[in-house]
Amino acid sequence: MTHWNDATAPDAAGIEAMARDALAALPPEFAAHAGDIAIRVAEFAPDDVLDELQIDDPFELTGLYDGVPVTEKSVSDQPGQPDIIWLYRRPLLDEWASRGNVTMGELISHVVTHEMAHHFGWSDDDIAAIDRWWE
Repeated sequence: MTHWNDATAPDAAGIEAMARDALAALPPEFAAHAGDIAIRVAEFAPDDVLDELQIDDPFELTGLYDGVPVTEKSVSDQPGQPDIIWLYRRPLLDEWASRGNVTMGELISHVVTHEMAHHFGWSDDDIAAIDRWWE
């Protein structure tokens, strides 16, 4: 059981630091592709993103990969914006509090790993087939 008197909610910089730790902990064959990914933290996903994903409750989206998966990139592509993993602070805090059985670092590590799987071209169904975290 979590003792909330001793728990503090991390700010955006704290969440970003945990996400960078999660990227640094990836196995070497995956970590090599993580160096070019930007980490951004926002309180919630913007309304247009939620609309595009058909999500009504902004607390349902804790993270998002925004970029071109490595399986779809070409050496002839002109670089545009960097690939980004977005982390949404308030939904992460809500999930952390409601679970009560994981640390914030574990939750962020899981979300970052999930979004990295999208970077490697995996679909949500592909990820769900091997990752039962959300059950």
